[in-house]
Amino acid sequence: MPLVKEVKHIFEPMPLQCGQAVLAMLSGVAVDEIVLLCSNDRETTLKDMKETLTKLNISFENERVEVFKKEQLPEIALLSLETPRCWHWSLYFRGVFYDPEHGILQDFPPSKRKYYWKIKSN
Repeated sequence: MPLVKEVKHIFEPMPLQCGQAVLAMLSGVAVDEIVLLCSNDRETTLKDMKETLTKLNISFENERVEVFKKEQLPEIALLSLETPRCWHWSLYFRGVFYDPEHGILQDFPPSKRKYYWKIKSN
């Protein structure tokens, strides 16, 4: 699957499916298919995310980078955020945050620590 050209926002269909929703938004594949691809319908680990990105033929840089401001982000990034409740996956795509819990945002959802992995445009 190639990387989408435009993101269609998806709210996580079930609690703790933020990772699957992010992968679905990034690839254009339905969330239920992503659940099957990553063999997980609950919290996704970094390993789950990377393995599924690889299965989807979506290239990424393996380096985790801490980020403080939106301006530091690459064009497309997989985000790992320490929110008030838990660690959370989100997507940054060409200037917009597509968050499976909070919706479409112009800045990070509330989070203490923020990291990203650069997604390479195919």
